[in-house]
Amino acid sequence: MNTCDLSFENSFCSLGEAFYCRVSPEPLPDPYLISMNPVTAGMLGLDTQVFASQLPDWISGNRVPPGADPAAMLYAGHQFGHFVPQLGDGRAILLGEVKDTEGRLWELQLKGAGVTPYSRSGDGRAVLRSTIREYLCSEAMHGLGIPTTRALCITGSDEEVYREQIETAAVLVRMAPSHVRFGSFEVFYHRNQHDALQELADYMLTRHFPHLADQAQPYLAMFSEVVLRTASLISQWQLVGFAHGVMNTDNMSLLGLTLDYGPYGFLDSYDPDFVCNHSDHEGRYAFSRQPVIGHWNLTCLAQAMLP
Repeated sequence: MNTCDLSFENSFCSLGEAFYCRVSPEPLPDPYLISMNPVTAGMLGLDTQVFASQLPDWISGNRVPPGADPAAMLYAGHQFGHFVPQLGDGRAILLGEVKDTEGRLWELQLKGAGVTPYSRSGDGRAVLRSTIREYLCSEAMHGLGIPTTRALCITGSDEEVYREQIETAAVLVRMAPSHVRFGSFEVFYHRNQHDALQELADYMLTRHFPHLADQAQPYLAMFSEVVLRTASLISQWQLVGFAHGVMNTDNMSLLGLTLDYGPYGFLDSYDPDFVCNHSDHEGRYAFSRQPVIGHWNLTCLAQAMLP
């Protein structure tokens, strides 16, 4: 398939600009393809030869693919137990949805594609080191049978990005049926924007939980399924010794996917107090606390959905 044959849908952007900001990806200087995932490329019907030769340009943000409607998603969230009223995609840009060879829709998101209105003081870039970590771990988790976002490819550049030291820039193309998070609901609850809250709930119910639409209380039924999916996800994390590291509500997927591979780690030997995030000074997200934190996060979602 030629890249121009990717047919984009933009259902999230149909919700209206209360839910996102339209933004153009920031071009990545002299991009080059670092790695592509032949499995996810095949799922989308992409010819790998075409993929390798043509995709770096639009993956890196240098050219928006035809039909895409780039946007940064709005959300809020509880970070380390404290509510932050506005977060949003600070370095991720949603291109839209494409169908795979089985007719399933996948959102394509550029992670590291530049500054958005939600970047706060950030530069909107991702570095190659962390991009490789997310690429490898998300696919490893999928291989273990654990629900997760997927990785399509990495584009690199010699552009310098400063973190704790000078590193080089990269853009990851991340795939998921939806990137809506617990914090996507929290932002409208805490703004007392109940119409937007219901619009988002109806959107998720229609597109991702249609089997619950005929329930007597469909919103409660959707929340109940989110609880079950989250419980199942975290139980699988515990089984393989995976520590997420940043279980803020803005990193919790409404679909029960492993989302946002920042600091993470796997136990080499059993240590319930294992903390993989050096910023987590009090051990809030220690390995043994993940089920408790998952429950705490679900109470935040429940509160947000009460209206």
